[in-house]
Amino acid sequence: MTDTPWSGDASSLVDAFRAGDRTPVEELEATLGAIAASDLNCFSNIYADRARAAAASADLSKPFGGVPAGIKELESVTGWPRTEASLVFRDRVAHYTTTNVRRLVERGGAVPIGQTTASEFGGLNVSVTKLNGVTHNPWRHNRTVGGSSSGSAAAVAGGLVSLATGGDGGGSIRIPAGYTGLLGMKGTFGRIPRSPNAFMRPNTVVLGNLARSVRDAARYYDVCSGYDPADPSSLPKHPGFEAGLGTHELAGKRVAIVPGLGGVTLEPGVEDHLRAEAAALIAATGMVAVDLEIEVPNLAAQWMMGNLATLMADLGDRWPGCASEMTDEVAAGLYMSQSLYNLRTAAVAEGLRVQANEAMAAAFAKVDFVISSTNPGPAFSAEAATSSDTTSFLDWAKSNAAALYAFRGFLFGTRLASVVAPKLPSALLAYVSRAFPDLVNMGGLTIISNIYGNPAVSIPAGTVDGLPVGMQVLARHHADELLFDVALSVERDRPWPLVAPRVATVPTAV
Repeated sequence: MTDTPWSGDASSLVDAFRAGDRTPVEELEATLGAIAASDLNCFSNIYADRARAAAASADLSKPFGGVPAGIKELESVTGWPRTEASLVFRDRVAHYTTTNVRRLVERGGAVPIGQTTASEFGGLNVSVTKLNGVTHNPWRHNRTVGGSSSGSAAAVAGGLVSLATGGDGGGSIRIPAGYTGLLGMKGTFGRIPRSPNAFMRPNTVVLGNLARSVRDAARYYDVCSGYDPADPSSLPKHPGFEAGLGTHELAGKRVAIVPGLGGVTLEPGVEDHLRAEAAALIAATGMVAVDLEIEVPNLAAQWMMGNLATLMADLGDRWPGCASEMTDEVAAGLYMSQSLYNLRTAAVAEGLRVQANEAMAAAFAKVDFVISSTNPGPAFSAEAATSSDTTSFLDWAKSNAAALYAFRGFLFGTRLASVVAPKLPSALLAYVSRAFPDLVNMGGLTIISNIYGNPAVSIPAGTVDGLPVGMQVLARHHADELLFDVALSVERDRPWPLVAPRVATVPTAV
């Protein structure tokens, strides 16, 4: 009888099941015990009875047969709460299961054990909500996991489960992967269907998972990807990502190293560390470094504005009466969007998106890969409401009741003034972005691949100040298999810890 959850990757756990070294039931009980004893606060709901029934009848012939899996609480599972990590929907129950989860269970054979915590509505790259409290980084308690796939990253890096789902609309898989030493793959837009009930706007969200190994991520894509008619943006199924691992020639591929992609300022020590990691990758693969400047506009603020239209549709007539139940930052973002987003703002945003697409297309005409940092620095405070440790615009806006009412009054006045001065909101947004860079640094390194739709992967790249940092590698559209092989090269040349050292037991090789 095993006492602790598997410390290797999910693929090796399947091998252990098939060899008779462990059973799904034993693994599940060890997992449930570890979750109950954990101080990470990375699961919001556990469904032990359902999981026990699934483990007892697990089909070990399937790719993830019998593997306990965490499901990000922003995904829908029939009969489970569909809170979207918000008090607003704390009593809502899902009446459908997302295609991604259904395929993971039916095709993959995974055993869903419960919901992992997320940032509210997936709107921030932090790991704190009013509904669930603070999720902690297993590498160092009281440090963030990032977001929005917070609990999934903490659960996988924290040794609780070897597999958990994630979603990435502006970096929400890659950001927490970078902060927790995991592999975070964001495939080409449409690689995994977002159905059913998939919003088309703003065409940036992709689904995936948080993985301990390259083969786990590739296997997950094999299981969950492929066209679904309920998501017209979904892509045809790839012949086989896992089967193709290690078969693609990387020697001679051209790569540009742009540490602060999008103009994001990196914290001390991060750029030097990233350049050293990139140099090691280039030397190991025979790739060729190319000097290239890539100037893309930082679209974080404009993306936030447009993205909140889907949240408004979700909230319906609950808004603005539900504002007090929401995270202050999300509520403030909605108020801002109502006042600053108009036809002129939308036009500016579309112009910037075209500019970004053209810049990325020009870059990939010259290189095969772009390497940047995943995050500006190592994990910051777990209780931080934004990714900045300095006073932010939103800190000011919510500093006291008077400031908050003044802020809302100012925005209401702006909305009225924009009727006769339609350029005013865009001008104010540009000013606020310059004056309070925290608004545009949240996901500033990762969001360009959501806007452009190309694949990007965060690869564990050692530590800075004892905390993990990620090396982000971007590729052309539909070159997902090349990114898996780039990550595989790093994994073979400089293996990373599969779980955080503070919870590591006996290392299990991939």
